Amino acid sequence: MTEGVSGEGVGSGGGLERVLRGAAPHALFEEVRGILASDHGAAGADLLMADYASARLRPVTAQPFTADSVSAYNSAEGRAFGAQEPHVVPGVDGITVHLPVTVRGDRLGVLSVRYPADAAVGGLLGPLQDVADALAHEILVADRDTDYFLQARRAKRLTLAAEMQWQLLPGRSCSRPEYDLGAQLEPAYAIFGDSFDWSASADHLTLTVNNGMGEGIDAALLTSLAVSALRNARRAGLDLADQAALADQALYGQYQGRLHLAMLLLRFDLETGGVEVVDAGSPRIWRLRGSTVERVGLEAQLPLGMFEDTVYTSQHFRVLPGDRLFFLSDGVYDVLSPAGEPYGLHALTRAVMNTRLLPPSQVPRALLEELPGYRGGVDAVDDAMVVCLDWHGRPGTKPGGDER
Repeated sequence: MTEGVSGEGVGSGGGLERVLRGAAPHALFEEVRGILASDHGAAGADLLMADYASARLRPVTAQPFTADSVSAYNSAEGRAFGAQEPHVVPGVDGITVHLPVTVRGDRLGVLSVRYPADAAVGGLLGPLQDVADALAHEILVADRDTDYFLQARRAKRLTLAAEMQWQLLPGRSCSRPEYDLGAQLEPAYAIFGDSFDWSASADHLTLTVNNGMGEGIDAALLTSLAVSALRNARRAGLDLADQAALADQALYGQYQGRLHLAMLLLRFDLETGGVEVVDAGSPRIWRLRGSTVERVGLEAQLPLGMFEDTVYTSQHFRVLPGDRLFFLSDGVYDVLSPAGEPYGLHALTRAVMNTRLLPPSQVPRALLEELPGYRGGVDAVDDAMVVCLDWHGRPGTKPGGDER
């Protein structure tokens, strides 16, 4: 009798995690496949990684660009990926269980486990999800030492600028009790200037949204320097305005004002919902509260690196439980229709309301998919970024801060 049916093999609890920690990074999934067979009676398994555009799920293979992919939305695998719940598909030839591979809200892909047609899989869903969760954690660690899983995400080659930008990002989504956060960049395989960053502590979420000038490598280098400077200042314990000032000095010292970077820098108080923000340029904030979509008005200050020794000041507003915030680069809100009409509030409101039932991890991709249609099929002239934040608030606490 296989141990997995009784739940006593290495595929459960700390035993699974110890085995995976000891596996070679490139052999991690083969180890999982063996555990699924020996401990859970599986007839086979596949791992599919979400591609950089969050549109396709690509099987992990030894070579990049060689395997067929499936839709991240209109497929059985995509249903598990979108709903973030196990999805069981019975068939004449067998039963397949699709499980989300996700770590702290960051959706990496789907684990598909196959069983004979007469298998009873209902009682295995919990243990199988434990395997998928453990695999997700180990993939993040393995990415430091192998390209195996990163290659699987690629439907085509990244430009060098896009390679630099994706390596700079913290992830594409994350979740905590107080908030859910999702973000996406387009064109995913040729992005160059837009970027985002976030970091959470016990009491605060710091979020940065950047819109760098220029194209290609120049834009990627500019953004990399800015993000690194902001992280350095944040980790040194500087306040928000000083973080912006340090990054401003770093960019001006390197480029002497020839290149600059527009930025929103925000710090959310997880207990009160109070938000401190430095608005240094073009990224903008829109808020969905109830059935109303409105722009959060802020006083824009100079972009980072434009002039020497710029002084930045913080502004304040607050978020309430149920609020949904959108952070957009000019590659979204300045898109023009064939008639020359900017995307603007009217089109954005329609898109926001059409996606209000989607989780934040799926909203950015859905909004970005509307832009080509709005342009009338004309190619984009700028990269685009959408960050979506759902604010839940900390249970049992009262919101505070500015009433705006």
